[in-house]
Amino acid sequence: MEKIPVSEYNIVLGKITDSLDEYIQQAPDSSLFILTDENTYSYCLPLIQKVVQHRKHYIYKIRAGELNKNIHTCMDIWKAMTTAQLDRNSMMINLGGGVIGDIGGFCASTYKRGIDFIQIPTTLLSQVDASIGGKLGIDFESFKNHIGVFNFPIAVLIDPIFLNTLSLRELRSGYAEVIKHCLIADGDHWKELSQITDLRSQDWAAIIRRSLEVKRKIVIADPYEKGIRKLLNFGHTIGHAIESLLLETNSPLLHGEAIAAGMIYESKLSSRYMGLSMKDEEQIIDYIEKIFGAPPVFSIENTIPIMKQDKKNSNGKISFSLLKKIGDSQWDILLDESQLKDLN
Repeated sequence: MEKIPVSEYNIVLGKITDSLDEYIQQAPDSSLFILTDENTYSYCLPLIQKVVQHRKHYIYKIRAGELNKNIHTCMDIWKAMTTAQLDRNSMMINLGGGVIGDIGGFCASTYKRGIDFIQIPTTLLSQVDASIGGKLGIDFESFKNHIGVFNFPIAVLIDPIFLNTLSLRELRSGYAEVIKHCLIADGDHWKELSQITDLRSQDWAAIIRRSLEVKRKIVIADPYEKGIRKLLNFGHTIGHAIESLLLETNSPLLHGEAIAAGMIYESKLSSRYMGLSMKDEEQIIDYIEKIFGAPPVFSIENTIPIMKQDKKNSNGKISFSLLKKIGDSQWDILLDESQLKDLN
């Protein structure tokens, strides 16, 4: 196992049965509450069941998908935790992707003013991004992550074995965040990364380790998103708006698919307002479209009301993190509505 320190906890890379056993052995002899969704209950829970079977534990399953990351699901989870009579020494284990990590961490942080929790990310997206950094929360009134807290887990336990349970679409969705980390702060890796086309035949342990290092450095420098951590929002201002816009339609996007589209449009903004070269812009867009296809058809004007609700905005303008060149980015770029026209 490899332990990577981040703020007040460790990211642990290695065999999940070994890492989980170590952490629950350190915990008081109290109940474990394992949160899953429909998919991780079937495909991922069996990989940890041997470790928890000798401890008093409860398993709770919620419906999968971003559409269920809301206060109503929280109420169901809190009710289940109460029915299980969890005390403040209990530990919650969040077994799943970004939705499970977000809502599970939020519920753990608020139940009886907070109990310990462990994140076990089971998707590429959550392993390289969503589970790292202590941002927890739920969607509200169709706005992404509108209600939430900063709080740190006991540990984040990462094992690439879980990636074998993913569809190609889910794997590709997570890869969007790997691309993002490269574009904002790891230009040296871009040439190698941009040659990847077959996602099924990669050494994911190595890719995850390098991508984690980008986020780790940024989170340590700015744990509460006051400055440099905002760089991690590249692609997310427009991407979250697209995701929210399509969430309740017949063709919703996975998070990474929306972020991929957001990176295309925010690369265009980067060339307009940050001096990103046309060569870099073309390389970025060509590669993202090679992996994800062309972005969905939508009206940029329809996303503006959603972007205006973004937590990072200031003085009536919409805040972006944009690229100066591949591997070099800047946060708090404030643009008004007129500067967002003619993007698509």
